[in-house]
Amino acid sequence: MTQSADEEILPVSELARLLSGELQLSSEQIARTLTLLDEGNTIPFIARYRKEVTGSLDEVQIQAIADRAAALRALFERKADVRRLIAAQGKLTPELEAAIMAARTLQEVEDLYLPYRPKRKTRASVAREKGLLPLAELILQQPELPGDPATVLEEQARPLLDPEKGVETALEAYAGARDIVAEIVAEDASVRGAVRALFFQQATVSARPVDPEALAEKDPKGTYRIYYDFHESVERMVPHRVLALNRAEREEVLRVSVTLDYEQARPAITAHYPIKETSPFAAQLAQAIEDGYKRLLAPAMEREVRVELTRKAEEHAIGIFAANLRHLLLQPPLRGYKVLGIDPGYRTGCKLAVVDETGKYLTSDTIYLHQEEKARQTLRRLIGEYDLKVIAIGNGTASRETEQLVAGLIRELEAETGRRGEIGYVIVNEAGASVYSASEIARQEFPTLDATQRGTISIARRLQDPLAELVKIDPRALGVGLYQHDVDQKALAEMLERVVVSCVNFAGVELNSASAALLRHVAGINSRVATAIVKYREEHGPFRSREELLKVPGLGPATFTQAAGFLKIANGVEMLDNTFIHPESYAAARALLAMLPDGAEGALKPAERVAQFRRLVKLQSTLGRGRRRQSQDGVAIDGEQAAWADIARKIGVGLPTLLDILENLEKPGLDPRDELPPPILRHDVLKLEDLKPGMVLQGTVRNVVDFGAFVDIGVKRDGLVHISELADHYVRDPLAVVAVGQVVQVRVLAVDLQREQIQLSMRGLRTTAR
Repeated sequence: MTQSADEEILPVSELARLLSGELQLSSEQIARTLTLLDEGNTIPFIARYRKEVTGSLDEVQIQAIADRAAALRALFERKADVRRLIAAQGKLTPELEAAIMAARTLQEVEDLYLPYRPKRKTRASVAREKGLLPLAELILQQPELPGDPATVLEEQARPLLDPEKGVETALEAYAGARDIVAEIVAEDASVRGAVRALFFQQATVSARPVDPEALAEKDPKGTYRIYYDFHESVERMVPHRVLALNRAEREEVLRVSVTLDYEQARPAITAHYPIKETSPFAAQLAQAIEDGYKRLLAPAMEREVRVELTRKAEEHAIGIFAANLRHLLLQPPLRGYKVLGIDPGYRTGCKLAVVDETGKYLTSDTIYLHQEEKARQTLRRLIGEYDLKVIAIGNGTASRETEQLVAGLIRELEAETGRRGEIGYVIVNEAGASVYSASEIARQEFPTLDATQRGTISIARRLQDPLAELVKIDPRALGVGLYQHDVDQKALAEMLERVVVSCVNFAGVELNSASAALLRHVAGINSRVATAIVKYREEHGPFRSREELLKVPGLGPATFTQAAGFLKIANGVEMLDNTFIHPESYAAARALLAMLPDGAEGALKPAERVAQFRRLVKLQSTLGRGRRRQSQDGVAIDGEQAAWADIARKIGVGLPTLLDILENLEKPGLDPRDELPPPILRHDVLKLEDLKPGMVLQGTVRNVVDFGAFVDIGVKRDGLVHISELADHYVRDPLAVVAVGQVVQVRVLAVDLQREQIQLSMRGLRTTAR
């Protein structure tokens, strides 16, 4: 259905009203935001450049509006379809139509439609074909007819006996009638709703081996041992257990079931279909209800519970993956350094690649760990020839042996020069490097290099600028998720793409150095336009201004509006092009610049002028020149805010836009990632055997999961900080305390050398904020 048709069913004003209470936002805010979205504006653009329209909603709030609006529109579209389909059968009563329109979820709509949905042949449909519906209606009506119950039942069935239709006895007639009743009861929307609620409150999830004698073959490592005799209430099921059980079932190790005894469900059903003990049909109805529950309703509810548990578990897992990915992508760049990347390996050797400060490939080589002296000489030569200060070592096979070789060489060089700390190394998560090296993007970047060289360059570059390098790789290959291969891959890909787009636009992109892989995530730009931008740049040289983007084939005014503010030019003809200030606000920015003090010699830089201006406005408001008053939305604002609001009006923008302009003039070329702690440069190796309980070390969070966080402390294995050891207070969600890439202090609790496991704690220690 087209959008215009959707709006006929559910106008924006009504949609905003419905969402207002749910999202705790004003209906006016939501309506204005929906209008922007419906006009084709991207979420990053709306969040940054339409604050006056949305009331300064952030990306999370705007995304929530977009998602819930899409869900509600789908719900109302389905309601229209169901009403049309039932009306076509001539069965749409005013009461049924009202019930459909009042339904609040798709499940309620489907429950109402179920009795009218075309079906394959069922026991009930066969009984209807035999003409037994009148008898089923008697069972449902429970009339209190006089006489012996057995005789009454026989008399009521006799007119419906028909040997040609396979109904020769009263017993056969009542068996068929009960099938009809069972289906009617099981498909009743009210019954299904009540029993569904019971299943989610009282049902039990159980698991047992498919074949106990084949466990050694099916589960040789005992991965699912704790689930061999598993029983847990649906209410207490946690996401990672749901996903583990689903995987075990797919691998045919376990059989999983969701059960609720009939006796627990019977009162909820008989509340809608009461059994009159004085009616001769009471036993028939009781049998039909029990049969309908066990044969039709309970299996349907089991499927629904499994689907809902899986949906919630996948949503949770995808949320963790998304949060981890965001922090991974927004790790601070290591700017201004040439980097030697090392992809460790035994048999084929350690691949080396040197890149310059901008990530440009310079040279490559190979060393072998068993030829230690020759390897040292090669490393010495590269370090001396290219004046290298930073070495990035991949964390794959032979990583620690490579680290020992590098650390030993650093000690030698420090002893020779007498200068400590000049050269450092970082263990880099190389997840996805092999995926990149074999990709079309890598072949286009380095057509003359082999895959191993490309992968090594990626390891070096992801230390220099994690975001620019990691966007070239499918996020699912980056290894920061939980059960990532067990969730809906389409939903996962969509969520991760949202995260990548959000991160790219949050950090901004240098237009003259960005790859097409990075550019395609900028608001409004697709792969085709990104490729066209790079091609134009190659043919015409660096962009001198944002306006020049309009000369790129296929990049029109609409795309320019969405993208321009996120594309920066460091050395262009327009100073404002190196900020997040949108070209549409350049006139306002220049008007503001004209208001700023020039200093005694008229030589102050814009940042210094803004700082002086801020102090001046604050002083004036303190002296009472900026009186307390009401803003345009009726909210009282203090004197300083009132003064800024007056300035905003003078230059023709809203207050939020003015504040953004001021911030960008103070920090031209701002990259928000630079405010985060840089990567830890190590200078010596730490072995597992060196760890002792009580030691306090600095580490980097590599992954965050439901039960805690894995931290790289510079030894062979990442240590686990269990959720109970993440903070001095109770932690419900590890992501509220730590994030991928965060630098933290940890205390060693225990070391298991045989299993190579490290238990860490962050209790009583400070962490570096993200």
